[in-house]
Amino acid sequence: MTSRIARTFERLAGAGRKALIPYITSGFPTPADTVPTMHAMVRAGADVIELGVPFSDPMADGPVIQRANEIALAQRVSLRAVLGYVAEFRRDDAGTPIVLMGYANPIERMGVDTFVETAAKAGVDGLIVVDYPPEEAAPFDAAAKAAGLDLIFLLSPTSTPERVDNVMRMARGYVYYVSLTGITGGTLDPREVVDRVAMLKAKTPLPVCVGFGIRDAQTAQSIGVAADGVIIGTRMIQVMQDGDPAGVAVRAGAFIAEIRQALDSIGASR
Repeated sequence: MTSRIARTFERLAGAGRKALIPYITSGFPTPADTVPTMHAMVRAGADVIELGVPFSDPMADGPVIQRANEIALAQRVSLRAVLGYVAEFRRDDAGTPIVLMGYANPIERMGVDTFVETAAKAGVDGLIVVDYPPEEAAPFDAAAKAAGLDLIFLLSPTSTPERVDNVMRMARGYVYYVSLTGITGGTLDPREVVDRVAMLKAKTPLPVCVGFGIRDAQTAQSIGVAADGVIIGTRMIQVMQDGDPAGVAVRAGAFIAEIRQALDSIGASR
């Protein structure tokens, strides 16, 4: 059976469009904001949602997302709570893929088999677990695959040819290319990213999406020319936290609509 992620990318490719994938931290700025913000982003043009699982030591994330994790954890947002948000979202949206992004510790605490079964039942489609490298992820990958979940891996400018090959053998859904070395929220070099994406696309039939450092319509467009999709996280969190607490979902939707317009203009300008 074709996954929701695969169907989404097939639809976008057929229409000559790029995937827009926002990341938000579950439970930030409050638990009540999460599901309404997800729906607002989809209405504005998001194609896939990456939903962050709060963790106390998010090693790949910069200070903005680290702070969002701290705020969510202070409100007792657990992995089970995140899966509850997914199930709630699914009551009104059966089509938009949801990818959980987080770290191994909460999964190990719940138990891998319990986690993948509960995640699939809630309506999760894919998983990004930063500290499950492909060389050590075979048991987890087997459990995820059996539950129908796509395991998505990160590649970076420093990934060795061996690591690239390992990821390409195991990856499902899409390949996540980290546009820069270091943590989320840095500044990228679009020309270097375009070259690297072309190399990765030559090695896999999967879509290659780019995250870390995409902050506005201009950078999204410059990367979208080469990539199959763009992932925006740090800037999404900043948009959500800046302004009236009652307007979180509205601001998130407005920002996504701006990025959507920029990505859709790529095809029109060719």
